[in-house]
Amino acid sequence: MKQNFVLQFDRKEIPDWAEKYSTLTDLEKKIEAEIAPGARARGYYTREDFLDLCYWKTPRTKPLVRSNTTETIQELTRLALSKPHERLRIETLTHLRGVGWPTASVLLHFGYDNLYPILDFRALWSLGLEKPPSQYDFDFWMDYTHYCRQLATEVNVSMRTLDRALWEYSKQNQK
Repeated sequence: MKQNFVLQFDRKEIPDWAEKYSTLTDLEKKIEAEIAPGARARGYYTREDFLDLCYWKTPRTKPLVRSNTTETIQELTRLALSKPHERLRIETLTHLRGVGWPTASVLLHFGYDNLYPILDFRALWSLGLEKPPSQYDFDFWMDYTHYCRQLATEVNVSMRTLDRALWEYSKQNQK
């Protein structure tokens, strides 16, 4: 079933909400300045970079993601960052221990320049979903990805800017 996402604020306000983004950490700065460009240049994530990204998204999975070997991390992220098929990209990453759809979306968000949104309950709330699905699947993720790509293009903002705006709007308005 196709999702019907509806931005909960005026699209012209996306840059303003992104400017208000209140949780920029040193780790996020490192991700944007070093980890993301390095992964895009290499074509895979190093173990350290993978662990940093997973921790940034959801610290509670730290023991699970640490159980992935360096070789597994490099091979699966190399596969995900080199294949032209959307389903193969995202589902390959979910084979890493501790990586569900939201964390896989983070790996794609930073592994590709301006192509993927981050799947997050805050972003979904800002797009009209009061409660995220109990389980994600490819069709849901693809609907979300297409919607975000179209919205970012129409407003002429980067996917990173859109992500920050959606997250911040929810943080300030979701009860």
